[in-house]
Amino acid sequence: MSNSPSEPLYDNIGVHYDSTRRADPYLTERLAHHIGLQSGRSYLDIACGTGNYTSVLAAAGGSWHGLDVSMGMLGTARRKDGSLRLVRGDAAAMPFTDRSFDGIVCTMALHHLPHLEPVFSEALRVLRRGNLVIFASTRDQVATYWLNEYFPVAMAQSTEQMPTTASVIDALEQSGFLVEEVEIYEVQPDLQDLFLYAGKRKPELYLDETVRRGMSTFSTLIDPVELETGCARLRQDVESGHINEVIESYLSNEGDYLFVVASRP
Repeated sequence: MSNSPSEPLYDNIGVHYDSTRRADPYLTERLAHHIGLQSGRSYLDIACGTGNYTSVLAAAGGSWHGLDVSMGMLGTARRKDGSLRLVRGDAAAMPFTDRSFDGIVCTMALHHLPHLEPVFSEALRVLRRGNLVIFASTRDQVATYWLNEYFPVAMAQSTEQMPTTASVIDALEQSGFLVEEVEIYEVQPDLQDLFLYAGKRKPELYLDETVRRGMSTFSTLIDPVELETGCARLRQDVESGHINEVIESYLSNEGDYLFVVASRP
């Protein structure tokens, strides 16, 4: 199996992607911090999609490349920022020479990479110095999302796609990386990037079809009957206020997402 998602899948998600998936300022700042962003250095965004984070990070400094399997998303990224060096390719067989980059980011893509170790091995190969910074959700975290209450079948499939926190760390170490830090992220009310659990405290977001189309769980996994039934229940609970009890019952110490920072030894 390829370590990159199929082009049709990402092109399907990408139809309305940029209307709901914007680079969040706080997440961008944390990525820049963890990567040690500096002008005059070269960076790579693995599975860059439409280049939301790539372009914002490039505006902050450095020379940026983006790698993605979807020509549709790369086309959008090119229209967004002509300075980006964008390449279509497989994350497990990157078309770059050894030690090409001073830092690498990978945001919200691990669940589309069924075999992590080959991707991380390639990342280590093309990393000259600096860090690989991953922002993702893990199986441990997705299992605690209150969305499981309303869309259990789709969420079970989504959870199954995710690696565990331990497996991410193990794959990094087996690939030769040194894991420096794991930083938990809790969804904030002002989050601008409407990924899967962006509505943690704004459940009405999931009643908006355009928002759902930017989330792979809703755009590719869910059965139409479960979607209709779940949205009806959710709408009723939002109107009655019962949703607040549901949200509180799913709170955990796992965090909603995490940053994993790894370096070349």
